Amino acid sequence: MSLLIRHARILTLAQPGADSNLTGGVRPRRGAALRELGVIARGDVLVRDGKIAAVGTELPVPTDVEVIEADGQVLMPGFVDCHTHACWTGDRLDEWERQLGGTTQAELKKKGGGLHSTVRAVREATRKQLAAGLRTRLDSMLAGGTTTAEVKSGYGLSIEAELKMLHAIQRAAQEWPGTVVPTALLGGAIDGDPALYTRMVVREMLPAVWHEFPGITIDARCGEGAWPVEACVRLFERAGKHGLALRVHTDQFGSTGMVPEALRLHARSIDHLEAATKADLLALATSDTFGVMLPATALHTGGRYAKAGAFVDSGGLIALASNYNPGTAPTHSMPLVIALAVRYGGLTLAEAITACTVNAAAVLGLNDRGTIEPGRRADLILLQHRDERLLAYDLGGNPVDWVVCGGKRVP
Repeated sequence: MSLLIRHARILTLAQPGADSNLTGGVRPRRGAALRELGVIARGDVLVRDGKIAAVGTELPVPTDVEVIEADGQVLMPGFVDCHTHACWTGDRLDEWERQLGGTTQAELKKKGGGLHSTVRAVREATRKQLAAGLRTRLDSMLAGGTTTAEVKSGYGLSIEAELKMLHAIQRAAQEWPGTVVPTALLGGAIDGDPALYTRMVVREMLPAVWHEFPGITIDARCGEGAWPVEACVRLFERAGKHGLALRVHTDQFGSTGMVPEALRLHARSIDHLEAATKADLLALATSDTFGVMLPATALHTGGRYAKAGAFVDSGGLIALASNYNPGTAPTHSMPLVIALAVRYGGLTLAEAITACTVNAAAVLGLNDRGTIEPGRRADLILLQHRDERLLAYDLGGNPVDWVVCGGKRVP
């Protein structure tokens, strides 16, 4: 299918003077480059064979294309949600209601609630059920403008259940128009004796996963109630020997000491960072590791927001994501994430947009999307708005009018 989108306000995110062909791919941005939206006030975009064929003003109209009149609405790259836990079953509504009544997370955990309630539900579900639930969520994400999504395992906590989750993610991905990037969250929680469990994951679960899913990224959660620094390091060192990319959740509730270790091990990203120290944020900002910040988590849990603006001012590579999950971030709305990052994280609108398009794609190792330039994958969203500032100003609702994913317009 070929499309011609006419007379849109285009946020190309192209950089002035940069090579506009696909050679070398889209590069992540930091500093002032985060604020370059490459706006074309009224322009056209031609899409052919799943890619962007031309961008300009008053492009000629070929005879074999569907013409879409944007009439000044904002056209921008599709959102890339680079941190989600969107594969699960069951819910935690009863627990949430008890928390509203004053029950603490620690009290819920003592009664078998929290993450472990989701673990039980996932273990009882079939691969087909997990894939169907994920596909439903992915469709909702697509309707909200997310055309690329990372999805983690981590609710299995056994070799069989973790592999079941990863196969379910793979199955849902094959049926979805967008792009799904699976991540093996093997250091997600502790099941039983900490020393025995973490040893089993490193020695048995990790090899089982990389043999069935070669090249998959390995993730862990470091902190109280999750994995200690030493166990994360053992997991990452062994994964690194096999060339696997590394990501880590850390410093959500307090500084753990994991940031220096993750930098030493050349992790691709360090996620959360709400309670990271100034020294650790500065060290991260001067590295080539991404800081992935998750402001919807703070909204839902009443926690603190990561210092995104200060991190950017220090030169950091930043990405934003939803952290979509049933416990601490029950939302897939990237417009909400942007609105929160601007209000409470200290980012400008342009920085937030770049952080969940170009930079979020780079976190996932994808350099063929995130900008509207010839040769890029045609993942595009047309907003209902004619002013992109409304993307952060409005709260609630879905500002996306329609979506083009892989060159095809989707309902």
